[in-house]
Amino acid sequence: MAEIKSADVVKLRKSTGAGMMDCKTALQEAEGNFEKAVEILRRKGQAIANKRADREATEGNVQAKVKGNFGAIVALNCETDFVAKNEDFAKLTSSILDLALIEKPASLEALRALPMNGKTLGDVVTEHSGIIGEKIEVGYYDFIQAEKVQAYNHFSNMLSTLVGFNKSDVDEQVAKDIAMQVAAMSPVSVDKDDVPEEVIAREKSLGREKALQEGKPENIVDRIAEGMVTKFLKENTLLNQEFTKDSKKTVGQYLKESDKDLKVTGFKRYSVRD
Repeated sequence: MAEIKSADVVKLRKSTGAGMMDCKTALQEAEGNFEKAVEILRRKGQAIANKRADREATEGNVQAKVKGNFGAIVALNCETDFVAKNEDFAKLTSSILDLALIEKPASLEALRALPMNGKTLGDVVTEHSGIIGEKIEVGYYDFIQAEKVQAYNHFSNMLSTLVGFNKSDVDEQVAKDIAMQVAAMSPVSVDKDDVPEEVIAREKSLGREKALQEGKPENIVDRIAEGMVTKFLKENTLLNQEFTKDSKKTVGQYLKESDKDLKVTGFKRYSVRD
């Protein structure tokens, strides 16, 4: 058996992030061949990932960031809160997000296929699954491109938002307020006209069902259902929601007070616990 030098173990650890004993064992199995040892550790990661494929990766780290007029959100999911709060796990999430900001992939699948450290990002994540010992996966990716993009990250790193605006010279406090509004109130769309017809139909159906269960007369059930839809649209569309910092005005009114021509072009919101 080839002699395994401690310097080689350290080098392999720095290269792969695997534990010292795992690196030593891999080098022994590879008879000192560094590249083979890397492949052994990679296979180990794949095996652990496959073994844990039926596990639920319901915890994680979510981060949003902006570069120029492009903003992205990435969520790296794991099984336990302990791993989600780990500093190295947060750094991996950040490095994935930085890659997304540079390459601007069009989808989650495209993000996973991007090259990273001489492999695909998907392979890097799989290897980390072996290192950490539980299932991890890039569970979410989305982006906004606009004249101005504002990111907001909740302090727990479990919730992030992006908001796009039609103008580049948006007051920073206004942009932050809107991003925090999205985080706190989870709207379904920017305005009433943006709500999908199937969502409105669902809410109307629920309103009718509730009214009938309460014994309301048939001739007023539709009117009650319409009223419930109106209430839903006010509470769940960003511009019509009460502004969290001042309930006497809507978000739309707050925007117009800042700049009558300012518009929200879109938003993204992701929470691990939603």
